[in-house]
Amino acid sequence: MSAAAPAFPAIRLQFDDNSLLPALFGDHDRHLARIEQKLDVTLASRGNQVQISGPSAAARAAQAALQALYRRLADGKRRGEAPSSLDAATVDAAIRWAVDAERGGGMSSFTSAAIQTWKRPIEPRSPTQLAYLEALLRYELVFGLGPAGTGKTYLAVAAAVAALKERKVDRIILSRPAVEAGERLGFLPGDMKEKVDPYMRPLYDALYDTMPGDQVQRRLDSGEIEVAPLAFMRGRTLANSFIILDEAQNTTPTQMKMFLTRMGENSRMAVTGDPSQVDLPHGQKSGLRDAVDALRAVAGVTVISFTDADVVRHPLVTRIVRAYDAAERPLIARAESGERR
Repeated sequence: MSAAAPAFPAIRLQFDDNSLLPALFGDHDRHLARIEQKLDVTLASRGNQVQISGPSAAARAAQAALQALYRRLADGKRRGEAPSSLDAATVDAAIRWAVDAERGGGMSSFTSAAIQTWKRPIEPRSPTQLAYLEALLRYELVFGLGPAGTGKTYLAVAAAVAALKERKVDRIILSRPAVEAGERLGFLPGDMKEKVDPYMRPLYDALYDTMPGDQVQRRLDSGEIEVAPLAFMRGRTLANSFIILDEAQNTTPTQMKMFLTRMGENSRMAVTGDPSQVDLPHGQKSGLRDAVDALRAVAGVTVISFTDADVVRHPLVTRIVRAYDAAERPLIARAESGERR
């Protein structure tokens, strides 16, 4: 006879404002179902009450997530905002904060910080994103490392736009190395701008998401915003600027040193990249790894490392990143073992 599964005491939540419950629960209770799936708990709603059943830590995280989402809706109502709905990304963010708090991270709410751009406030969706945003405000040089979909570039651009909006800087400079991602594109037609724009498209996307389109174009024309390949940085001194280097894993050490030494007075730099996705020729050392190793202990410099837990794209992206990491781990171990020998 098998042992009975351990019984966990249920947690009961009651919400005072019934008008907020349709947005909190989602159409056909889809937000409750999402929390169940992410935390492996069972949620049963009846009227203005929710019963949470499952392992204690997971149940407490579900409780904290629901309470944070309810506070978010209630705060919006108190400010006189139109009734809002919650999207899946916001629900996932609340779950991340709650899980981090349950693990001792000390972050009980994901509504504690936001930066204001021209279009809308941008909020961190994970504790690591919050640490990254705080670092961008505090340090002169910030390295953001981690897999795709963690918001490294997007948040850096949002912080730059906020700094320009608040007149803390006079201009934004966005750069990328023009390295093809394992492809051979040949000679591209058009003038220089038309040749390099495809490499810069993710930076443009972030700009247009945080600024009205007419402002983006006007500031590009005036030089307040500059989007240029890394090669165009040589010989310049960039003062009173917020400077972002994206896809920095595809720089050489020489290029990285050249870029970092462009910093002028009253400037900040954000350098983002994924060390696991280097597209340089085989055997060429990444300038990103080299710079992080050399500068990690330098005053005014900080490194923020994202993991697959911070991926804020489609849930499948998280699973893809984890699968690749698991496959690459034995290869890295063998390579390091060979180096030691």
